[in-house]
Amino acid sequence: MDSRNHSLADFIKVEDADIMERARLFKEFSTDLAERGHALHRRVSLDGSSPLMKVKDRYTGEVKEMVYLASNDYLNLTKHPRTIAAGKAALEKYGSGAGSVPLLGGTLDIHIELEKKVAKFKGCESAIIYTSGFGSNCGTLLSMLGENDIAVLDMFVHASIIDGCKNTNTKFFRHNDMKSLEHALTRVKDNYRTKFIVVDGVYSMDGDIAHLDKIVELARAYGAYVMVDEAHASGVIGETGRGTPQHFNIEGKVDVVAGTFSKALGSVGGFIAAKEELIELLHFYSRPYMFSTAMTPQSAGSLIASMEVIEEEPQLREALWSNIKYFKENLINLGFNLGESQTAIFPIIIGDDFKVKDMSRRLHEMNIYVNPVVYPAVPKKSARIRMSIMSAHTKEHLDKALNALEIVGKEYNII
Repeated sequence: MDSRNHSLADFIKVEDADIMERARLFKEFSTDLAERGHALHRRVSLDGSSPLMKVKDRYTGEVKEMVYLASNDYLNLTKHPRTIAAGKAALEKYGSGAGSVPLLGGTLDIHIELEKKVAKFKGCESAIIYTSGFGSNCGTLLSMLGENDIAVLDMFVHASIIDGCKNTNTKFFRHNDMKSLEHALTRVKDNYRTKFIVVDGVYSMDGDIAHLDKIVELARAYGAYVMVDEAHASGVIGETGRGTPQHFNIEGKVDVVAGTFSKALGSVGGFIAAKEELIELLHFYSRPYMFSTAMTPQSAGSLIASMEVIEEEPQLREALWSNIKYFKENLINLGFNLGESQTAIFPIIIGDDFKVKDMSRRLHEMNIYVNPVVYPAVPKKSARIRMSIMSAHTKEHLDKALNALEIVGKEYNII
């Protein structure tokens, strides 16, 4: 099978093929990808998230030290001494697991401390924590919205949000287009019991910021609620890193503030912050919370420390934004198309799936770790190389990446 003629979308459903035949066909596709040097998924790190990361090359077997431009660990908190020490202390005190689901016997005092910390950090009355950000989004929306309700979604929202809306009605509006949102709200205004506008604070593939202040205004005008997913915003934007509501000076005005602990906060899990009565409802009706064993004590301990570091060490965020400015200016000067990127996420938009895969292969060979993003993850004409940077990247790291990108960009007539 020639992988150039196919995409992942072709294997979602295969006509007249049962699951084993579908798996066999996909194996042919993935084998051809590998033979072309395009199998850059599941690269194995030997030392975890760092600006320079040791990676075992699946093709040569060698250990490569690569400039790592594919991490969401924006503030490098996965390896901060305080987060490591707090995680160790929690592990020693509570053990390696919580032992039960949170609604029954798995809630620890350290979980309650974390929930209070999250609520304060996000300027909300209360919070609930989950073992994954996907589960927090999906479980919350599934429990809030039914057949008489509607979710009005930015067309670029995260997959966890789309999956969370499978039991309700949905209407999409053009990405970050307020006229399109208002048109959608006009169409649904009097037809549904509950209307929720759901957006990402920072969009994971484009790096741009939702117009949250305008979205809240429209929501109030049309009798809708607002939910914002702060996955890529927490710790990164806002005067003290508290996210998109702080960025727009509207803390306390967003009905549901969601997020993950796995990006700038440097661990794993998810949260929802909202009014106390809504959080109490989620305790009993959000299935990923009810039926999953509670967060590990080590994660909870590290996360409490992470939020303290964000509040007490603003130099980490300042270093990140210095890197963002430097990298963006140089990429633009080289002639790359970055779309509307405003944050630590940099999409080099190319619009050709094969070129994206092949350029990513070349960069891998040059010890630059980037992610190829192609259809159906993004529209066919928006295929891109996706990069993200961290506070601990040095100018030398960024310059090495810029030099490699310039070489490869010229080789493939992108710049």
